[in-house]
Amino acid sequence: MTSSDIFLQASHVSKQFAAHKALDDVSIAVPRGKVFGLLGHNGAGKTTLIRIINRITAPDTGEVLFDGHPLAEEDIFRIGYLPEERGLYRKMKVGEQALYLAQLKGLDEKTAKVRLHEWFERFDIMPWWNKKLEELSKGMQQKVQFIITVLHEPPLLIFDEPFSGFDPINAQILKDEILRLKNQGHTVIFSTHNMSSVEEVCDEIALVNRGRIILDGTVEAAKERHRTGLFDVTYTAGKLAETPHLFTLERSSEKGHTTTATLRIASGVDNATLIQTLAQQVELRSFVEKIPSMHEIFIKTVEAANATTPLNSVDA
Repeated sequence: MTSSDIFLQASHVSKQFAAHKALDDVSIAVPRGKVFGLLGHNGAGKTTLIRIINRITAPDTGEVLFDGHPLAEEDIFRIGYLPEERGLYRKMKVGEQALYLAQLKGLDEKTAKVRLHEWFERFDIMPWWNKKLEELSKGMQQKVQFIITVLHEPPLLIFDEPFSGFDPINAQILKDEILRLKNQGHTVIFSTHNMSSVEEVCDEIALVNRGRIILDGTVEAAKERHRTGLFDVTYTAGKLAETPHLFTLERSSEKGHTTTATLRIASGVDNATLIQTLAQQVELRSFVEKIPSMHEIFIKTVEAANATTPLNSVDA
């Protein structure tokens, strides 16, 4: 990846709060026009890094580059930030509030109103334009905040736990919108401790644990590094005979005339050779690699890091 491919880069960033080391020599490179997953459990240090990117707080050491230059105060207008803790005015009317906040972000009233109407129609919340925010459900309030975050069309969008509190249908609507924004050229940082959406949304990831990066790269590369060599095979006739230089049988179960077996494949064996061997032994119905999910990779990587790294006090 060349420097022109990177929209935001944090280099050797550290941050200490009293006795708590929130970030410890953290470096990330967020690719231009991609969705970058900033992953980690609550308290890992994700929010502290996001606050540094938004210039809410400053790093003790290290540097943040924004679109090729050191992050500056004026760059904040080119960032849309949806914090985990929402901050709208509950007693204020929804449309009036959205219009006011849009103008604070540099939009003129006419442009803001046109864009707001488009987004409110898209999210099917136009009937609530003149209602107070406290009259809306939590999900609708979050939709309003999402709209305000993206309305000024900043090149960098940061979503901190954007699906928190959403039902599956509305969470999917937001996922689709995030991917649509990416396809329009926006760069997105997507922060979460919930791995269920990572594979659908993220192109690259960085996993933060105790203030340090313990895993980074593309989602595909992360899954490739954690391949287990296990395959699930389903067949209806014949019997599998272990061939140690090809595979060993981990477990099997029968249901009616169908048997499902888990095989561990020997190193260097290609799928074509294995399938050919299996087809000579059984009536093969399916052959699927057991690829670990990002949730499984998350747990395994964090557990391994915690087993080898002394605990430091992190609270972020």
